[in-house]
Amino acid sequence: MTDAQGTYPPTPGDKLIFENERVRVWSMTIPAHGMFDYHQHFHDHVILWPENGHVQGQELGDDDWSLEQVAQPGYVAFKTVGSSGPLVPHRVRSLDDHATTHYIIELISEESPSATDLPTVANDLGKVTDLRNRY
Repeated sequence: MTDAQGTYPPTPGDKLIFENERVRVWSMTIPAHGMFDYHQHFHDHVILWPENGHVQGQELGDDDWSLEQVAQPGYVAFKTVGSSGPLVPHRVRSLDDHATTHYIIELISEESPSATDLPTVANDLGKVTDLRNRY
């Protein structure tokens, strides 16, 4: 998706809280029923939810909010973006009645060992449902 690289920000959070030559750590705080607008992931990354969260995601070009994520405290997911990245731009909206914060840890010091993106791998403290696959 090379055309979109210059169009959508490579900032997967609203605040950069740490960076060195190997990792970049972002926080994403979404207000109650708020949204974090379109962005892209260029690096393999870990997502950590220290608190409960319930969000929906919409990929660029989709008419519907077709991804749903439910997280319990301690939910961790790893996403391989792949060296042919970035991922399709997407946005996230909260279904919660309270603000939630989660963290995105990007692995920036080395190229992904995979040529393409791979399915997300996560622990058992949450789940992502692709609503497009329900029919």
